[in-house]
Amino acid sequence: MAEKYQQQSQGYPLAPATIVPRSDEEHATNYQYQEQIMKKRKRMKCLAYIAIFAVFQTIVIAVFALTVMRVKTPKVRLEDVAVTNNNGNLRFAAQVVVRNRNFARYKFDSSLATVRSENNNVGEFAIPDNRVRARSTKKMYVVADLSTSNTANNSVLGLSVEGRLRGKVELLRVIKRNKSAEMNCTISIDLATSAVQDLSCK
Repeated sequence: MAEKYQQQSQGYPLAPATIVPRSDEEHATNYQYQEQIMKKRKRMKCLAYIAIFAVFQTIVIAVFALTVMRVKTPKVRLEDVAVTNNNGNLRFAAQVVVRNRNFARYKFDSSLATVRSENNNVGEFAIPDNRVRARSTKKMYVVADLSTSNTANNSVLGLSVEGRLRGKVELLRVIKRNKSAEMNCTISIDLATSAVQDLSCK
């Protein structure tokens, strides 16, 4: 009985455990595959950084074009108007204010402003050439002697002052844009007291 069991056991031998080691070729192939993945990830990161930088540059250029490069017309008006009456001879004194709203300086030529009363020219004054720095205001004092012989003999004298400043807005001292500033002001003066009652500029 024991011999029969021994014979059956010998007829079915146990299979030895098989261990297949990785070859050098498989290791090299796996290393190359991992290296390709890493290179691909690096390329994707570089492309992402380039795309982000391009979008950022586009936003900066758009903001620069809409703010700095956009040229606005300067404003010019009268302030601190005073009139003196010396035996019927009126002297007009005022402050010409030029406001530059641009991010670049405004340079303008000298010009002549006209003072009218009832469509009659009663005086004029010169505005000297000057320049206004970016986002700033320039103030200049002017004086004019007014001739009231052609005006009606009223207690209140209505005046209109008109002038134009022709100049250029200089961007980075390279780009120059022509811009003219218009002045159109109306004034009411009490001839009895020489007081300025109303001053309005468009």
